[in-house]
Parts: sequence; structure tokens; C-alpha cells
Amino acid sequence: MDLNLIRVFVAVYETRSITAAAARLYVTQPAVSQALGRLRRDLNDQLFRRVGRSMEPTPLAVGLFPGFRDGMAGIDRTIDAVAGFDPSTSRRRSRIAMSELGEIGYFPSIFRAVRSAAPHLRVESVPLDVQALPEWLTQGTIDLAVTSSPVAGGFEHVVLKEQAYAVLMSQDHQFARMSGLTFEDYIAADHVVVAGDSGLPRLESALRRAGAALRSDVVLNHFASLPSLLAVSPDLIATVPDTIAAGWARSWPLTVLPLPLDMQAVEVCVYRRTTTQQLGALDWLYETVVHAVRGTHGEFFAIHAGSRAGDGLG
Repeated sequence: MDLNLIRVFVAVYETRSITAAAARLYVTQPAVSQALGRLRRDLNDQLFRRVGRSMEPTPLAVGLFPGFRDGMAGIDRTIDAVAGFDPSTSRRRSRIAMSELGEIGYFPSIFRAVRSAAPHLRVESVPLDVQALPEWLTQGTIDLAVTSSPVAGGFEHVVLKEQAYAVLMSQDHQFARMSGLTFEDYIAADHVVVAGDSGLPRLESALRRAGAALRSDVVLNHFASLPSLLAVSPDLIATVPDTIAAGWARSWPLTVLPLPLDMQAVEVCVYRRTTTQQLGALDWLYETVVHAVRGTHGEFFAIHAGSRAGDGLG
């Protein structure tokens, strides 16, 4: 069997689209359709059925995919071992899904690490959608995802760091003058939360174990809005990642206090796509991003006093 047919099969299976498969393989849509036609005749099965805008695999295709994918991956890795991936000449586009905070804190380090070795490689930060990540990683829509939210699906990933949380408030808050924050005072306080904070479920779980609940008087959409709000609101407190709180307290009139309850640390992970195209480039990017993020505490101080919260971050 022509190996190019297997490559087309894998591309269509992973993208669920003839158009996307053609773009990945740098061929025309008719060429992909013709290759599928040959495979259907050779295997005596329809292989894919159009359901809405998606090409959904038949039971036979589902059974064939793992072997075909692993076979093509083995061939590509063998070729890469001979020819190698040269980041210094690569002009490919790499897409990394990140949250607002991830982009603020980690993207500068990632960009410097990538650009120093791959000056022509295009790096694109994609807004994080936790619900869409399994599909994006399966279909190759993105190369990597840096997130502290668990991703279902058993994707290859590595834990970059564990993130503890602390309590942040204005220097004029009554708690800021205390030697320590009690659990009772913490529960009774007026809290502001960020809706998309991946640590919020763990905080709520820790509070339930302690027999309490968080009263969220104010809810924000963006972390970038938080330090300026706290600075002018001496009646509010926020529970945020401790490294971010420490960075903001260096430039904003804010105080950081230890969280007065036992909360499980949040794990920041990098996930990689499962699709088989350009595995040498993916391996290099994965290792580069892991090394870059592990080597920084995050540049969260970029949201500093004197700048307008949210500028360029929305």
C-alpha cells in the first residue's frame, strides 16, 4: 500500500476535515479526496462519513488509526533522526494556548528562548479555552497548551511547577495591619474573585473541607483588573497565586498575607498535541517551552502601578 495514502488517512482522522488535512499535507482538497477514494476501494470500507461539517470515522477507521498513526510517527521520527530539525532555519508557525496570566507571566520567557534558537520561527499565543483543549490537541489545532486546569484525555504532559496561593489586599485594609490573618477574619471578609481562575475550584474545595464557603462580592473577568481594584478598595481581599501577589506588591500599594487554610497547590503543566505532523519540530518546541517556563518565576510584575490595567492584555 502507498504510504502516502496512510498519511492522508491519519491527517483526515486527526483533523476530521478534508480541507484541514489538505492544508496540513500541502496538497489540494481533490488530491485528499482521491487518496481517500483509493483507500476506500483497497479496504472495502467507507472509512469516513460526513456528519455536519465533520468527517467522522467508521468503526474500521477507528480500529486502523492507532496502528497507522504509530507507524507514520515511527517513520517520521526515523527520518528526523537522519535529517534532524534545524530550528535556526525553520519558518514554521507554532501555536501555544495560554491563559491571560500565562501570557503575561510566561510568554516573554518562552519567546526569548524560542527566538534565540529559531529567529525565523513564528510563535502565536492562542487564548486558552479549557473545554476545547482536548479537541485542539487531538486535531493539531495547537502545538502546546500551558495551563493549570486539568485536561481530560490522557495527553502527554509535564508538571512545570506547583503554585501556592496567598491573600492580597490594599495596604490600607484593616487586615494589613495585623500580625496574622485568622480563618474567621478571612471568611468574614469581602472577597473579589476572577471568574476564570483555575485555582478557584481548589479553594472552594478547601473551604468546604473546613466547613465554610467563599462569599464573592465582586467577580472580575480579567486578572489584569485585580491589582488596581484592590489598591483603591481597602474593604476587599483576593486569594491569588502567591508569586503573582508578591510581584504586584512590589509596585502596587498592596500587602500579601499567608492563606489561613490548607489549600492544595495548583499544578502548572504543558500539554502537547498528539498529531503526527512535524514531530521533530514538536519535540524541540516542547523541550524549549518546558525549560523556559521552569526557569522563571513568571513576569507578572508586568501589570504594574502607573499602567492601565488590561492594556494590551484583553
